[in-house]
Amino acid sequence: MAKRRTSMHLLELAKRGEEVRARFLADELKLLFSAFPHLHDAFDPDELPVPFILRVRAERPMSAPPRKRKPMSPAARKAVGERMKRYWAARRAAGDK
Repeated sequence: MAKRRTSMHLLELAKRGEEVRARFLADELKLLFSAFPHLHDAFDPDELPVPFILRVRAERPMSAPPRKRKPMSPAARKAVGERMKRYWAARRAAGDK
């Protein structure tokens, strides 16, 4: 379970990194077009691949920041630990039958 969560977490981080990189490249492209206006008409938009056009024109809403959890008190942490010990003991007992 932990391995799956870790790989999903890494995948999410990779997606965020690529979104940031894509925004950076789009900003750099805008800067280049403003510095060299003649480049704007250097290619025919009809010759661009469809996935590129769709990505450029897509408007994605910004995702909400992750919610923060309230910290657990030591008593609550101990209660969870005891509950999980009972849970796993029951699972082991059920598996032996």
